[in-house]
Amino acid sequence: MCYGTELTSNAVLAWCGEIGVEWHYIAPGRPMQNGYVESFNGRMRDELLNETLFLSLAHARVEIAAWVEDYNRERPHSSLGYATPAAFAAQLDKQWPASLRPTGSATQPIASTALMRKTTARL
Repeated sequence: MCYGTELTSNAVLAWCGEIGVEWHYIAPGRPMQNGYVESFNGRMRDELLNETLFLSLAHARVEIAAWVEDYNRERPHSSLGYATPAAFAAQLDKQWPASLRPTGSATQPIASTALMRKTTARL
């Protein structure tokens, strides 16, 4: 018999098999095998999900987008010497020789977008 997370896990594994996605496990008790994601998930849970009462799906989208914007642009990160990502990027840009600095977007897409499958999840 399967209960709770086991049932969900089996459904996810079956779905992955149906669409051809390879599934890789993190060893039990070894969350540092995926440390960046674990760190991000903990911060998002502690600072946003545990602190916000979402009133609708639209409200959740707005609040999450605002948090992600702050996290990715305004918040100092220890891995960047406690600089904000925007300030760190600006500093990196200054270090590049002018001839190597990016000047803007490509005139056309470099790669084509992936085709989306029309499948329905069977859980």
